Amino acid sequence: MKNSGYLILLLALGLVFVSYKWRSSSQADPAAAVSNATIEDIMTRTSVRAYSDRSVDSMTIDTLLHAAMAAPSAGNKQPWRFVVITDKSRLKYIGENFRTMKMATGAATAVVMCGDVNATFPGEGREYWVQDVSAASENLLLAAHALGLGAVWCGIYPQTERVDKFSEMLGLPDSIVPMACICIGYPAGQQTPKDKWNPENIRYNTWEATGLR
Repeated sequence: MKNSGYLILLLALGLVFVSYKWRSSSQADPAAAVSNATIEDIMTRTSVRAYSDRSVDSMTIDTLLHAAMAAPSAGNKQPWRFVVITDKSRLKYIGENFRTMKMATGAATAVVMCGDVNATFPGEGREYWVQDVSAASENLLLAAHALGLGAVWCGIYPQTERVDKFSEMLGLPDSIVPMACICIGYPAGQQTPKDKWNPENIRYNTWEATGLR
């Protein structure tokens, strides 16, 4: 009985040691952290503009929207609003009327990411809605990738013509501003993510201190 207890204790200590070594190696070597599923999804996500004919079910769309609403929000105002487009004629209209959104024609669905300017801060803080909706947009993109979907972020705001056209098409009230249209579908073929790592874009503590941490 005592031997059994000692064996369990040794196994527990061994597990703690292995966990510590894994965490230490991951922190020391960024490449080791890629084995983490979340990090891997971030590193391998890419914009997808060609989709198969496979539809995206409502449960999957709900999962994407849950992920979007889990984003950080200034003052927890949560000014994000979403218009989900599944109607093929509307997707076709977007693809035919916006030069950078041609892929919408072949998308299974799209989510127009909007901000409610009446649900954020007054004065200069009003524009925080843009950061909040951007964070929600990135969450949605990452969730789509994790679920095997492909998606691409197409900008609307601050281009007045695009804002006006989307507002008219969707019947948006004046307080709701369309910020981006995210086209979504199952990828048609393999996708290769871009390597955007560039250490020259990094500074530590001040702009001039490039080599100090």
